[in-house]
Amino acid sequence: MSLVSSVLVTGGVGFVGSHFVRAAAESGRRVVILDDLSGMGLHHTDTTPQLPLPEGASFVRGDIADVALVRRLCREHAVESVVHFAGKIQVGESVRKPELYFDCNLTRSLRLLDTVREAGIRNLVFSSTAAVYGEPREVPIPESAPTVPVNPYGCSKLAFEWILNSYAVAHGLRFAALRYFNASGAHPDGTLSERHDPETHLIPLVIDAARGRRPPLTLFGTDYPTPDGTCVRDYIHVCDLASAHLLALEQLARGELLGPLNLGTGRGYSVRQVLEAAQDVLETPIPHSVGPRRDGDPPALVADSSAAQARLGWQPQRSDLRTLIEDAVRSRW
Repeated sequence: MSLVSSVLVTGGVGFVGSHFVRAAAESGRRVVILDDLSGMGLHHTDTTPQLPLPEGASFVRGDIADVALVRRLCREHAVESVVHFAGKIQVGESVRKPELYFDCNLTRSLRLLDTVREAGIRNLVFSSTAAVYGEPREVPIPESAPTVPVNPYGCSKLAFEWILNSYAVAHGLRFAALRYFNASGAHPDGTLSERHDPETHLIPLVIDAARGRRPPLTLFGTDYPTPDGTCVRDYIHVCDLASAHLLALEQLARGELLGPLNLGTGRGYSVRQVLEAAQDVLETPIPHSVGPRRDGDPPALVADSSAAQARLGWQPQRSDLRTLIEDAVRSRW
């Protein structure tokens, strides 16, 4: 009896990956997850913890660069497409340790790509980032904007996008490189959340500061050329990101080549606006102080996501600021 085809999800235990896995399983897809759990701060010798996996999803702990393992998974699960989330994502760490980022986000990812291509898999959705743009010349940012990343994290993601495009030309690969802006929020039922080690994203930092779980928040710069002097960012709900990945998979399966697509709302919120909204939701002041600007922080990063909306038929559903914060609070109790 022939096997039912599956989607291989690398990094499927992480923040965006776990939400995609849940959405994919609920849509009726068979999912096999490959994750080394390093994003949870675990080493390969540590015991595998209990994971909140949806019913029917398969989990394998391992390295995306393990050729024999990836070959076996592709064969045993009849993998027909790959969604590639696995990678390192901390901008500051990438500046201090660029070798880690080029090894994981580029070298190991290339080994994964070659392995799945040799297995006959032609459809791949890649978790990319708005960091490929660096400091933008125009806002909102279209996909046609210059890509001039200012840190090794953005460089490693852009380099892999170039590889995907080259493989599309040479080998018929169909891919989507989904450039997230600020992934935020959490699953509405509170069972999946954003937890990084260390945590660097604004909304969870704000919530934890309000709850006394961390020191007061620092506002890095209040003299930017923005309405209130603080940085402006485009916050996109993680469930909206998950739905975009599902739509991209459907388009690739129809033979489309999507390439890079921005995922954002087209609306930016300043750091002070986030603090004010969190105070309203939590009904408590957010302890904070003011510090100097951080190097490399652009004043505003806002997506022009019209291409994703047109080509995928995608519309964000939960990305208004209050819903983002309410969902994040629910998951962090």
